[in-house]
Amino acid sequence: MARPKLKLDFCDFNGMNKVDNQFTRILRKAYDIEITDRPDLLIFTEGGHLNRLYTCKKVFWTGESIQPDWSRTDYALTCHYLDDPRHLRMPYYVWGAEATPADLVKSDEEVARIMAEKTKFCSFMVGNSNPRRTGPRIAFFDKLSARKRVDSGGSFRNNIGRAIPRGGQPKYQFNLPYKFNLCWENKSLPGYTTEKIVEAMWARCVPIYWGSPRVGEEFNKKSFLDRLDYDSDEAFIEKILEVDADDAQWEAMLREPYFIDNQPSVYYSDDYVLEFFERILADKTPPVSRKKGLISFGRWKLAKRQHH
Repeated sequence: MARPKLKLDFCDFNGMNKVDNQFTRILRKAYDIEITDRPDLLIFTEGGHLNRLYTCKKVFWTGESIQPDWSRTDYALTCHYLDDPRHLRMPYYVWGAEATPADLVKSDEEVARIMAEKTKFCSFMVGNSNPRRTGPRIAFFDKLSARKRVDSGGSFRNNIGRAIPRGGQPKYQFNLPYKFNLCWENKSLPGYTTEKIVEAMWARCVPIYWGSPRVGEEFNKKSFLDRLDYDSDEAFIEKILEVDADDAQWEAMLREPYFIDNQPSVYYSDDYVLEFFERILADKTPPVSRKKGLISFGRWKLAKRQHH
């Protein structure tokens, strides 16, 4: 039996391989994909204008904390918890980290090896040093560093004599010797959980986390330290140093699975994503872009500028 054909396109992504990406790998399980500039379905992201030229069904995706604009898109995948059938929650850590779900599933047998290999205190690796956007992270790094050295391998406050290259594997190798990893998000927002905590877990560091107040719905809170569980930075730092000095507490945290019941969350399931797209493609509602009339000349100019 022939599989249904899906005419698909992507736009406003930076350097995306349209033929081979996370979306196409999942959709090919059920559809024969044709990449075309006259698609039945467009997947786009924020920051561009080319999406305005399309009058087909549109799906907005973002790894940032942006809310979907329902005047521009029919469906959306974001980090938010939205009670809306047009939306699928897809936290950025699922696709933004190179670690697979299997990389994060723990076994008791690895604990002794991990404890023997961890010879340094805490790693930190960021490039964004804008105090307006990352002020809490900068302040906490300074406070913790004043109590015990934190090795910064990114471009911000680098103190190891070299900059670690970008990418999951270089970060993984850098983090391996460290007991802890300081992995603070840019902001604290329900659902906004990026690759930072997953990269720490992948290297079997105890994450020192600040970010989504709902992170415990997807990861086992006993396996990491969460700033939002403490009344002050100072109380949080005292707990970090207490765990660092007490091998029994540290080992207990290492034995805790990262996932609840040591099972990856539904967000890692290809079927979870595929069912959403099947619902999109079965929807007979006219695309929102067709309800808005012809594209103005000004929009054509914006799109052309974005393209070139």
